[in-house]
Amino acid sequence: MARVVVDVMPKPEILDPQGKAVLGALPRLGFSGVTDVRQGKRFELEIDGEITDAVLAEVEKMAETLLSNPVIENYAVRVEDSVAAEAAR
Repeated sequence: MARVVVDVMPKPEILDPQGKAVLGALPRLGFSGVTDVRQGKRFELEIDGEITDAVLAEVEKMAETLLSNPVIENYAVRVEDSVAAEAAR
């Protein structure tokens, strides 16, 4: 079993009101030094079998048609190291 991660973020020119709200709340909670916050989405896809170029192409298609809105969002697809993922849990 392998994990493919799709990170989706608003394009830089798109306003991010949720990110701005977090940015405003951080100083009130005692956190300093943060100059900008952008909020996005992370999708973890558990893939049965080996990760091949064909599988990654299929995940790219999923990201473009369902997981993101390509008009206002960028996405990145990556394979997550299963050993590191298990250690982080």
